[in-house]
Amino acid sequence: MECRVLSIQSHVVRGYVGNKSATFPLQVLGFEVDSINSVQFSNHTGYAHWKGQVLTAEELNVLYEGIKLNNVNHYDYILTGYTRDTSFLETVVDIVQELKRLNPKLVYVCDPVMGDQGSMYVPENILPVYRDQVVAVADILTPNQFEAELLTGRTISTEKDALDVMELLHQMGPDTVVLTSTDLTSPHGDQFLVALGSQKMVRTDGSKSTQKIRIEMPKVDAVFVGTGDLFTAMLLAWSHHHPNDLKAACEKTVSVLHHVIKRTITYANEILQVCKPSFISGLGGWSQTIPQVKKLDVEVLSWRGYTWSAVVRLVGRTAKFSKTTEAAYEMAGPGKRPNPAQLELRMVQSKKDIEDPDIVVEATIL
Repeated sequence: MECRVLSIQSHVVRGYVGNKSATFPLQVLGFEVDSINSVQFSNHTGYAHWKGQVLTAEELNVLYEGIKLNNVNHYDYILTGYTRDTSFLETVVDIVQELKRLNPKLVYVCDPVMGDQGSMYVPENILPVYRDQVVAVADILTPNQFEAELLTGRTISTEKDALDVMELLHQMGPDTVVLTSTDLTSPHGDQFLVALGSQKMVRTDGSKSTQKIRIEMPKVDAVFVGTGDLFTAMLLAWSHHHPNDLKAACEKTVSVLHHVIKRTITYANEILQVCKPSFISGLGGWSQTIPQVKKLDVEVLSWRGYTWSAVVRLVGRTAKFSKTTEAAYEMAGPGKRPNPAQLELRMVQSKKDIEDPDIVVEATIL
């Protein structure tokens, strides 16, 4: 049976961010994807230069009206990410509500991108729209710790605080909440990131239950772009394939991120083995292992923001140089860090891992 997604996100001509990060992986996993581009840029804003256009709320409504007039506004999922404009976000809410009236089983997956590490990178007036309108119609919500605190007005200092905040978010609307990154201390030390999830579900006998999970991942800082959008898209996909099993959905989602980032780093490593930049300084392997981590070479630290960070562990092998690598080396130059073009996600090259990811992290049921 055909499953169709309406994805309202940013678009770049070169690279992977927003709809470019979400569309191909969803299609690989069997979803039809209709994309509305909230912005169209030449490339992401981490480059030295970028050009493009921003879609207004009125233009969004015009596009949706065209879909509606042709009677093809029937969707199983809606996926949204970064936006800075309150009127645009309010129009998204109107569209979600109308589509839910047409299909009460429609699932809205929302990444409420507002900020991280105590700082907002969107206008402050976007918060009440998310809090009072968006969360109420969302079914799957993927805030980081800071965004969850903003939405609930609560501070997270302990795991219990985080579980309480997720419960409050459930009461506000969504049945599934994933805190994609937190500042919580891992029992395995400060080299590990803690992410948490909670899912309300109805058993076959009609009774209700809640599955709560924790995922711990080793972390080393490196900057990528587009991993947040890939994470949310994969959570949509694997939640569809594993309904009422947040543990399995998150394990596969994180594993896809692992393989895509690992392949991206391996590609960059082909350059770095010759350039020897500071980029690889401190990215040595860990001697510490934990049961929840298997074959973990690369993991996501934070899937958030318009420039996302990720955690990586660099694989020690040197890949054979190719013509593509030689060209990338010429772009980087001796002793320099890889430029943004060289760190674009290796999405197409990861097709098999997106389709059937080898599980590299096991979540713990709380």
